[in-house]
Amino acid sequence: MSGHSKWSTIKHKKGKADALRGRLFTKLIREITVAAREGGGDVNINPRLRLAVQAGKDSNMPADNIDRAVKKGTGELPGVVYEAATYEGYGPAGVAFLIEVLTDNKNRTVSEVRHTFAKFGGSMAETGAVAWQFDSKGTLTVAKDDATEDDLMLAGLDAGLEDIDAEGEALEAICAPTDLESLKQALEEAEIPFADVQLTRVPQNTVAIAGGEAATLIRLLESLEENDDVQTVHANFDIDISELEAIAAEE
Repeated sequence: MSGHSKWSTIKHKKGKADALRGRLFTKLIREITVAAREGGGDVNINPRLRLAVQAGKDSNMPADNIDRAVKKGTGELPGVVYEAATYEGYGPAGVAFLIEVLTDNKNRTVSEVRHTFAKFGGSMAETGAVAWQFDSKGTLTVAKDDATEDDLMLAGLDAGLEDIDAEGEALEAICAPTDLESLKQALEEAEIPFADVQLTRVPQNTVAIAGGEAATLIRLLESLEENDDVQTVHANFDIDISELEAIAAEE
């Protein structure tokens, strides 16, 4: 499990989920709107919209909010037009960052992202400098109480399952982006509960960091995620779980 995934799990365990909900809703609404604009408002024929709507439901977003976001995307309701952009950079210890945004003002967003990197001793990188270090993947998270690695393997091997990350308190099933829907259906048929179905970027290699650099990196990560224009942040760090727990306790 990536360092970012470990940190997300700890934040939820520490009761931070409610504090983050408003920010999460903002990001989900943008994703739903853009997905509907680019692929239409029917979740049955628009995989990106289907994932975004399901993420909204999983986060207990009101149905009216989801419906309005879809209609803004299809033009049935007026709304802001968001553009997608990807920024790359380096944090403490040379950790690679890949940042995906949806914004109505690219100049503002890139300036804010650059300022955040500089604040924590990092820097933005040229396009392509970092992206090659990440592979596009689909992932699903399964609680270890709900299934074993063998259960997942048996259910998902013929549905595109490529790997299982068993580090931490959950199992992370990994597949190619194009196989995410078939893997999801395979787990449903096997009656294996899952959560956090998403398209993501998985680092090919990770950088182990500790001490003050680890704390600074987490502050950089959280500052980037606090920006409403930032949808997702991917980074190739690895921090020991006990150290992440200690950082969370200090917040």
